[in-house]
Amino acid sequence: MLNKSHFATLIQEQAAKYGDTRVMSYRDYDLDKWVEISWNTFNATQRAVSRALLHAGVAVQERVAVFSQNKPECLFIDFGAYAIRAITVPFFATSSAAQVAYMIQDAEIRYVFVGEQQQYDTTFSVVSTCPTLEKIIIFDPKVQRNAGDHISVYLSDYLAKHQTASAFDAEIEARQRNASDKDIANILYTSGTTGQSKGVILTHEMYQEALRVNNLAVPMYEGYTAINFLPFAHVFERAFSYWCLAEGMHLAVNLRPLDIQKSLTEVHPHCMCSVPRFWEKVYQGVLQKMETGSFVQRTLIRKALATGSKCWLEYTSKCKPIPFWLKLKYSFYDKTIIQLLRKTLGLENAHIFPTAGAAVSPEVETFVHAAGLNMLVGYGLTESTATVSCDVIGKPFTKGSVGRLVSDLEIKFGENNEILLRGKTITPGYYNKPKETAEAIDAEGWFHTGDAGYIKDGELYLTERIKDLFKTSNGKYIAPQMIESKLVLDRYNTQAVVVADRRKFVSALIVPDYALLRQYAEEHELGCTTHEELCQHPEILKMIKQHIDQLQQDLAPYEMVKRFTLLPQPFTMETGELTNTLKIKRRVVYEKYADLIDKMYEE
Repeated sequence: MLNKSHFATLIQEQAAKYGDTRVMSYRDYDLDKWVEISWNTFNATQRAVSRALLHAGVAVQERVAVFSQNKPECLFIDFGAYAIRAITVPFFATSSAAQVAYMIQDAEIRYVFVGEQQQYDTTFSVVSTCPTLEKIIIFDPKVQRNAGDHISVYLSDYLAKHQTASAFDAEIEARQRNASDKDIANILYTSGTTGQSKGVILTHEMYQEALRVNNLAVPMYEGYTAINFLPFAHVFERAFSYWCLAEGMHLAVNLRPLDIQKSLTEVHPHCMCSVPRFWEKVYQGVLQKMETGSFVQRTLIRKALATGSKCWLEYTSKCKPIPFWLKLKYSFYDKTIIQLLRKTLGLENAHIFPTAGAAVSPEVETFVHAAGLNMLVGYGLTESTATVSCDVIGKPFTKGSVGRLVSDLEIKFGENNEILLRGKTITPGYYNKPKETAEAIDAEGWFHTGDAGYIKDGELYLTERIKDLFKTSNGKYIAPQMIESKLVLDRYNTQAVVVADRRKFVSALIVPDYALLRQYAEEHELGCTTHEELCQHPEILKMIKQHIDQLQQDLAPYEMVKRFTLLPQPFTMETGELTNTLKIKRRVVYEKYADLIDKMYEE
């Protein structure tokens, strides 16, 4: 049952109810095993955090930063801060020194909690440019401190004298009593695909309302296991994890994103929120299995998925009973093929899998449901505390939609069909940015999302990102994200950026799967060894073109990719082309590859 208490007291109340039952687990890489944390331990540790912060003089609504990859400690700091009405400001673990310095300065942060060596090194490197910064508190005891460092301390030492001392308990309880839903809980800095990032204000009222309306749309159960995949600094994962804690669920904290597939097979979760790219990779893996398997294997997998697709598309998604003959047929394939697929993925306990953050291709959505996995497609923003709309359990939902609007959230459509929102889950604005706040939220309180869409039969559909809409020199409008989502469906393509704005036709920069290209080159004796050779060989380019032509058969002629370039290096956060949430920085890509882009438009 959902605990609707203020976050200032949530963990304390859940510990009184669940005691030594596990609330979290994480993989200890030194022991190579999952370690469990009980509700009582969580409560005791967050209490120690509250005492330590009060001892440090942290005031009501003062900002405290958490700069770490996902770790249980992130949640200890969050709820320890909430108990004394402080604000936490999560930084993405891959943030650059410039980004960290900007956020510390903008939010006037005195205390930064860091995870591992990378976050410590980055934070220490900006100490001289951040006059407010007083203390760095380090989670990982293996971090090597700089020889000239006199302001850092390890978390275990920082909390040691506050584990049992009760000198500050009266003040904690006083602040808990005075905690208000209007208090700011977090400032989440947006990814910043263009310009400087903005700190989105998230209040406790926004979180409470988000938990309430999501709970109405989707059933969750105490004792279930949810595994995190996205970073806690991402509003989607953050709000979902808080929901799990309020439901009395077990949260498996996956420390390293690259280990998620291994973690799934070890944890066997009921739930996980993710982005479409995760499911695209699963889909590509199954397609590859179908291509490389025996004739019998290929036939069985194809028929199993076709049967599952029919069940979902024609009956389950429409809340109609599946005919007996089809149910019998699906049962056969489920027992022989589909259950094995789910078990291989570690998803045999699958309950719900909320997915948002980008467009979900119809092929991937159908595949996931055909495999018996309850993907719930949704739409949301940091400014809306994640969920604006989602597929609702027990109600019909349509392939291609982003579900039904959550309860009590108002919507209307403005110029160019822009989605405008108003309600309790919508941010009051951007921290220290009145001009940007006024531009985003009009005088009547409507938040302008920048996304265009429409509602049909109660479901929301997105058409394009207005700010990303391209216009070719021929006057045709192009939605690049839709084309890019098609391109990366092919197993040979891992990343794609479309070029079209003020150009004569659509072109694309594509990052291929180098391992698969090398395998293709070996099988066809092409003699390629380096990435550059693979990306330029005429036979490989011909093969990729054939795949692209197949993918874009249903596009209008003016939307089709006419030319493309394979890149020998991927887009990464380190090289500046990706944000912390793995969104493409188009301006950076266009500037970096300007010569290659111009070459594609040479006569």
